[in-house]
This record gives sequence, C-alpha cells and structure tokens, in this order.
Amino acid sequence: MSPSIKQDYFGTLPDGRTVNVYTLENRAGMVVRITNYGGIVLSWLVPDRQGALADVVLGYDDLAGYLRKSPYLGALVGRYANRIGGARFTLGEIDYSLAANNGENALHGGRIGFDKQLWMAQVIGASGQDSGSLMLSHRSPDGDEGYPGTLDVIVTYRLTEEHELRVTYQATTDRSTILNLTNHSYFNLAGNGTILDHEVTLHADQFTPIDERLIPTGEIRQVVGTSFDFRSPRRIGDRIEESDPQLAFGKGYDHNFVLNHPAGALGMAAQVVEPLSGRRLEVLTTEPGVQFYTGNFLDGSIIGKQGRPYIRQSGFCLETQHFPDSPHHPHFPSTVLEPGEVFRSETVFRFSVS
Repeated sequence: MSPSIKQDYFGTLPDGRTVNVYTLENRAGMVVRITNYGGIVLSWLVPDRQGALADVVLGYDDLAGYLRKSPYLGALVGRYANRIGGARFTLGEIDYSLAANNGENALHGGRIGFDKQLWMAQVIGASGQDSGSLMLSHRSPDGDEGYPGTLDVIVTYRLTEEHELRVTYQATTDRSTILNLTNHSYFNLAGNGTILDHEVTLHADQFTPIDERLIPTGEIRQVVGTSFDFRSPRRIGDRIEESDPQLAFGKGYDHNFVLNHPAGALGMAAQVVEPLSGRRLEVLTTEPGVQFYTGNFLDGSIIGKQGRPYIRQSGFCLETQHFPDSPHHPHFPSTVLEPGEVFRSETVFRFSVS
C-alpha cells in the first residue's frame, strides 16, 4: 500500500554492524528520515505557505558526523533525559552512582546512552490515516551506566496524513529504577539562520529555576513578570539577552517548564511559528514538562548538513519530559518505574502553515 516506509543503508559502525535509515512520507509530501542508530531524526522536510519544502531539523549528512560529535541532534535520550545532580541518586535506601558526563552531573543517560545504541527496527505498513510506523526496541541491561534493572524500551514513530509525527514510548523493568525519555531534535522552521525571530507559545504558568550547574533548585516559580513568560506568542529573541541570573546560568533558555495540562493526558505544550515561511509547529504531550532549549552551547564547531556550521541559537529544542533531577526533589512528579508497571508516554509534533 502506498505510501510506505523505505529502508536504506546509512552506514557501518566501527564494530561492523549495519545502520539503516527509514524514510516515512505522507501523501501531502512531508518526509521524515529516521535511523535505528540512536533513533535519530535525520531530516524532516516540511512545506511552507507556498508549498516549498525545507529541512527543519539540525543534523549531519552521514553517520560519521553522529559518531564523531553530536550534542544529541535528533536523538532518543535515556535512560534519564536531562540532568541528575551529582551523578547519583537513592532509591529504596540503595545509593546508585551514575556516569558523570556533564561536569559532576549525569546528562541524558550517561557516556553511552540510548542516543548511541543501535536499536532493533521493525516497519509497520501504512494503513488508514497514517503512512506507516517505525518501531524501535532496545534492552538496557541491569547496571547500564549505573542504573538498576534490566529495562526494555519500545519507541514508535508514526507519520500521519495530518502532518503529525506521533512518538510513543513504552518501557518495563525487572527492578525498581528511574526513567525519563525524550526526543532531542533541534528545530529551525526557517531551515537556516538563527531561531531568534521564531514566535513561541508555551502552555506553562510555571518553570523550575536552576543553579549555576543547570540543576533545578527545587523551586517551582511562576512565569508572570519574568523573562520566562511565553503564555502568549513571543519572539525567542525578545528577552533572551535580558539581565536575569536564570538566563545567565543557561546562556539563554535551557529550562524545564511545568505544563498546565494534567500529566498523563495528551495536552498542548507549545506552538512555534516562523513568520517568513509561515511554518507552524504544535507540540502535544502526555508528559508533565517540556525543556525549552535555544541551542546556547552551539558554537560553530559542528559542521552540519551541506557543510553549514551550527552557530549559537541556530536551533531550538522542545524536549517533552519529566522534570530534571526529579530523584532529588520528592515534590516533582515521580520518575520511578517498578516491576510489573508499564511506562507509557506520547508526544505529537504537528506541522501546519499560518
């Protein structure tokens, strides 16, 4: 049945394993390319108001780039997305030490997180209102990067005829553990340049302030009257250079926003509009938070697609998630997963034009 998912060769890992790329395309012409290495969204072709296509995610043209250096461009991250302070946590009166790969902190699952794993891939053919699904599965062994329990994870990417990429997550464990999964795509709805003119709305009345280590302080702060008020559309560049200790710590926005909708229910997290192209991105999620990151640590040293250097603020991320450092803050939504439980989460990336 047409359209369907195409599988092609993408490269070979140093140990000889083959990496594939899977192309999802709907009838309206949206094209998403995903690889089973790290579950990375390689490219995402989206039409503007004139129908012209542009690739709206940052990345590399080949596998070698991702193997050489990649700040999680387009990747699935886990076991624990975002940071855990001090690279340690306590669960059930047992202390666990994690790989410290961000100063003294654990970041995005450790040195060899889910973004650097070769996932098993299964293609599910097109039917009804979708253009087929790519199901990726991975088993993380007990003690992987310091985390307890053997964890089985399934992530499914499904492209619909409504220009939605629906990402579902499912996981089980055989021991008490912690879990926080997300996709780390960097978006630029113009296709190039900086993202400072993008207009952002975040459905969040609160955010979690950070310290100089980029670790949440534990406070949940109202956005009203701050540089973090995106409750109505606002250019990213409007306040990003304001004199605010929070912006100084993150060198821009790199903060978790507390979403207004009930956790577990699929609700609107964010809308982003790029005025010149008219491309509009809506993000819906069942997660309680979203990390809004404005590419502050991109410095031009990464040479991405078509030889283009990725400079500061050339992409933004909307990482739907539980809150950073949750194991150290009991009043944050719990990230504990117990044997017999099934973790489920869904995020929808929906494109249109305005």
